[in-house]
Amino acid sequence: MRARVVLVEDQPEIRQLIRMTLEFGDFELGEAIDADAGWSLIQKQLPDLVLLDVMMPGSMDGLALCRKLRQHPEFHSVPVVLLTARSQQSDIDAGMEAGADAYLTKPFSPMELLERISGLLKEPRAQ
Repeated sequence: MRARVVLVEDQPEIRQLIRMTLEFGDFELGEAIDADAGWSLIQKQLPDLVLLDVMMPGSMDGLALCRKLRQHPEFHSVPVVLLTARSQQSDIDAGMEAGADAYLTKPFSPMELLERISGLLKEPRAQ
């Protein structure tokens, strides 16, 4: 069964890299270019996992969308991987406090991304 993944990322090059990476697995990928479009797509596709950039244009950044997912009963247990260039410990702490399950800094290894996704899809998320 194909895992549904929603990618919320404003940079086309990163979306393309992730799209090409996920072609190696059994994934159905939905893409959005900002958090507002991502929220709409998440509600329509009911993903098994969300890949979420932190810094994006629009009314919400990735941390705000992550918090919104955690507060929504239908999505609070969906694993979230934050993808960001922000690598300070305070940024990582903020991402984990927002409810992320994993935090990858750009540039990241495509193999590391696949390993994180596979691991999160196999493990039930703590409630």
